[in-house]
Amino acid sequence: MRPTAKFSISFGLVTIPVAAYNATDTSASVSFVRIHTADGGRVRNQPVCSLEGVEITQDEIGRGYKPGDDDTVVPLSDEDLDALPLPTAKTLTILAFVAGGDIDPLQMGKGYYLGIDSPAAAKPYVLLREAMERHQRVGLGKIALHGRETLAMIRPVEGALVMQVLLWPHQIRSMDGVLPERQAEVARNEVSAAEALMDSFGELSEDDLHDHYRESLEEIVAAKLAHREPEFPAGEEQPAGEVMDLMSALQDSVRAAKRSRGEDEEAESRSGRTTKKNAAKKSTAAKSTATKSTATKAAAKKTAAKKQTAAKKTASRGGRRAG
Repeated sequence: MRPTAKFSISFGLVTIPVAAYNATDTSASVSFVRIHTADGGRVRNQPVCSLEGVEITQDEIGRGYKPGDDDTVVPLSDEDLDALPLPTAKTLTILAFVAGGDIDPLQMGKGYYLGIDSPAAAKPYVLLREAMERHQRVGLGKIALHGRETLAMIRPVEGALVMQVLLWPHQIRSMDGVLPERQAEVARNEVSAAEALMDSFGELSEDDLHDHYRESLEEIVAAKLAHREPEFPAGEEQPAGEVMDLMSALQDSVRAAKRSRGEDEEAESRSGRTTKKNAAKKSTAAKSTATKSTATKAAAKKTAAKKQTAAKKTASRGGRRAG
């Protein structure tokens, strides 16, 4: 990997020469070319001079700056840009250390791996990385990169330092006109159901991190070249976007998420075993109750018989006395 830029990180009086490497590969993403639909010919962007109306070569293209809304353009050479009195032109000066969560994700731009650019940079490089790891902070600074000054964030990642280009605050648009004028109200049980749905989601799988769109697109291209129909693996059909009761949708989503992980079958199996146990317990209890009831009736009969015998004896003795 070749570095795209070289500069120094200024950490107080400590200077760390580094080389920046692209951390992302945009060539791996799906891209299309423009064609003429009538014959399939490529439609290219040809550099044409607006004054002469002729095509020009890449060597004849330079930089210009528009200071206003009119068509005035001021040419700028590499020497003009090198003469800018910017300390950030060759140095990323760290201005503050903040918690990573304080950075608005909307400001996140392109990422770069930072490697040492000289043997002397090894120790201060490790020092800055370990200090940020232990302090749980990221560094914020400014750097002139590719002809423009930008905010940048430095953070430790897996033993290395990574620089993330940040947009300026004025580049983040306001949300005026985005939110509805009247906010919808949700009930507490609906929020609880949404939280239950969130808890039902599992971890990301390898398949989730796979670019299925690119594979499907490549299959379509291969099928067209081979003059055949594209072949796609059978997938689960997504439900149509119907408007339904919110609570029902949340509860159905929780059940569907559990089914996808096989949790419903386990729950049903446990439920079946529990039902059988409960039925057995009820049957045993019923038998025990019936036995106790029979014993109670027998005891009652014996008690009644004893009372009758005692009454007869008492009556007999009374008769003899009277005679």
